[in-house]
Amino acid sequence: MKGPLSSLKVLDFSTLLPGPFASLLLADMGAEVLRVESPSRMDLVRVLPPHDNGVAASHAYLNRNKRAIALDLKQAAAVEVVKQLVQDYDIVLEQFRPGVMDKLGVGYAALKAINPKLIYVSITGYGQTGPYKDRAGHDINYLALSGIADQTGRLDSGPLPLGIQAADIAGGSLHGVIGLLAAVIQRQHTGQGQQVDISMTDCIFSLHAMAGAGYLACGEQPKMESQALNGGSFYDYYRTRDGRWFSVGSLEPQFMQPFCAAIGRPELAAHGLSPKPEQQRALKQQIQLEFEKRNCAEWSEIFAALDVCVEPTLSLAEAVEHPQLQARELVVEVPREGLAPQRQIASPIKFSSGSPEYRHIGAPLGAHTAEVLAELGYSAEQIAALRAGKVVA
Repeated sequence: MKGPLSSLKVLDFSTLLPGPFASLLLADMGAEVLRVESPSRMDLVRVLPPHDNGVAASHAYLNRNKRAIALDLKQAAAVEVVKQLVQDYDIVLEQFRPGVMDKLGVGYAALKAINPKLIYVSITGYGQTGPYKDRAGHDINYLALSGIADQTGRLDSGPLPLGIQAADIAGGSLHGVIGLLAAVIQRQHTGQGQQVDISMTDCIFSLHAMAGAGYLACGEQPKMESQALNGGSFYDYYRTRDGRWFSVGSLEPQFMQPFCAAIGRPELAAHGLSPKPEQQRALKQQIQLEFEKRNCAEWSEIFAALDVCVEPTLSLAEAVEHPQLQARELVVEVPREGLAPQRQIASPIKFSSGSPEYRHIGAPLGAHTAEVLAELGYSAEQIAALRAGKVVA
């Protein structure tokens, strides 16, 4: 059964993480994705460690189910190839700074003139407008400028570098897919495409769903360890006797009461909803004292039988083996040429009709260049000439 997005054909000019993660989601759901890369300026994810049989694991995952063509867009012949492709590929995904694609001759205006139905998704750090539009940035910078890092961390040690790239993925990738699909739906009604401007800073700023709403409406400035959900209450992590950590989210009374009973301190339940910072600090200290009396395995056995929003903090290796994630089939075997399949993270989106097809890991640079050019009508001699001129690889 074809995936739900099998009618979409995407030209993906992006590199690194935000754009490739977005097109991974699309490819897993059936879209035909063709990566367009430079033959001389390699996507750095291709060399990012660790490597599995000489291939970067991140690249193999982020670019599975996609074909790959290598074009030197600084050459007119390569730009002509893109203009031919865009007659059939109705979506472009790019991640350059504003104006770069225009200078190369493959910006939205140039390609829209060829295909008015084109949907052109531009993912950048700061968007297509504003004083920062040409400024370099990374995930940590977007989190800092959006006001998120200022309220995420500990008062005595400062902001915390996250274990994932939140602005890149939650900001760029997921919002990029949302914007793209919204434009597809509108095109179905109007017959017209459009450009979708995705700023990772904009998108991560919009995730201030609770603290941001409180500040804008009431003037309540969120700071580290000042709110119920950022360390200002007993909703937090607690160290066990053997140095592991437990997450405690027992906010509601129906969870707080049995939680306190389970740690042998039922009287603490009365303080769970206290708004006073000093009482919350005292409560956290008492909870911490109890957790230090047992090791992780002992607490895991106790809380496994209780439905109180308390779970152990797992390593990635432990999460992979967790029965819930295994039941959800979140690790899959993806084919690769000449080798045993590679284990990868599965698509997290479940449909009642059909499952994603995992066809292959990320392809080598330019692996499908000749194939794609042949589909456009180029002869073997023309392809050889393009390669001789280093237009393609």
